[in-house]
Amino acid sequence: MIPSSPIFFTSMLLLVPAIILSVYAQFKVKSTFKKYSQVKAASGMTGSQASRRLLDQAGLSDVAIEVIPGNLSDHYDPRKRVLRLSEAVAGKDSLASLGVAAHETGHAIQHARGYVPMKIRSAVVPAASFGSNLGPMIFLAGIFISTFRPLMTVGIVLFTAAVIFQIVTLPVEFDASSRAMKLLQNNGIVVGDEAKSAQKVLSAAALTYVAAALMSILTLVRMILISRE
Repeated sequence: MIPSSPIFFTSMLLLVPAIILSVYAQFKVKSTFKKYSQVKAASGMTGSQASRRLLDQAGLSDVAIEVIPGNLSDHYDPRKRVLRLSEAVAGKDSLASLGVAAHETGHAIQHARGYVPMKIRSAVVPAASFGSNLGPMIFLAGIFISTFRPLMTVGIVLFTAAVIFQIVTLPVEFDASSRAMKLLQNNGIVVGDEAKSAQKVLSAAALTYVAAALMSILTLVRMILISRE
């Protein structure tokens, strides 16, 4: 049985860098957000106020803003065209809140402008969701049931969709952060050194996406190595 093969266990070492990066990324984003959530912006604008101004300026007055519970649960819903901001972001006038709010506004603008990577990501969401959940399970079934080894290949193919999603997510998130900084500065919502602080919040958040992409890629590599044993 493959689980008794050295490659099954030694290949786990492939995941160590991704695990370390993931733990660090989570710590970094939480600590950075906490730090700059205590630094008020000179403009005095809250996250929701900033998003509303930027959306209206971009001709997206029809995009609603909703306040939701949770910590760093902020996101843009392209299906309902709704920008959802957490309470810690929507009602606060901190540099952290403005950075996160502008980032999510950047996604709304991407959607409105037909940003290609975002279109690709949206297109692969169903397959990625299916593949990330069932791919590994089917792969393991192929490992433990010798008569169903072809299932390993099926699992790999399904999980590949999840990997593609993670890879395409990178340019989408980086572009949203880039748009966010330009929007904040061009509209005078952050001034001077405030931009550097807001950028630190966005950079920390971006690291979590890099970690997720690395984990998915290395997991796929591990699956392929095991399948060839």
